[in-house]
Amino acid sequence: MPLVILLGGVTQMESFLGLFFPEVLRGTKDVNRNIYCKYDNQWLTAFTSSLFLAAAVSSLPLRITRRVGRQGIMLFGSALFLAGSIINLVAINISMLIIGRMLLGFGIGFTFQVA
Repeated sequence: MPLVILLGGVTQMESFLGLFFPEVLRGTKDVNRNIYCKYDNQWLTAFTSSLFLAAAVSSLPLRITRRVGRQGIMLFGSALFLAGSIINLVAINISMLIIGRMLLGFGIGFTFQVA
C-alpha cells in the first residue's frame, strides 16, 4: 500500500510532470477537460505500471531461490533496488525513468518472494 501512496504523489507533482510529462501538465490545467482524462498518457501509464509488472514477474521464479539461497536473493534484490533508485535519481528522460522503475520492481519482487 505505501507504494501506491508514493506513486500517486509523484505523478501529481507539477515539477515532475513539467520535466517528464509536459503534455499531461497542460492537460491538468485545462478546465474543460474531464477529471478522469487529465492523466491520459501512455508513457505515464507505462511509468506507473512498470514497477508493479516487474515485481509480479520477478516474484514467481522459486527455482532461483532454491539454487542461490534466501540471503543471496535478498542481496541481489537489494542491489537491483539500489540500481533502480540511482537510475531514477539521475533520470533525464522517460526511458530512464521506466528502466529505473523496472529495476525497483525486480528488486521488490525478488525480496518479496523470499521474505
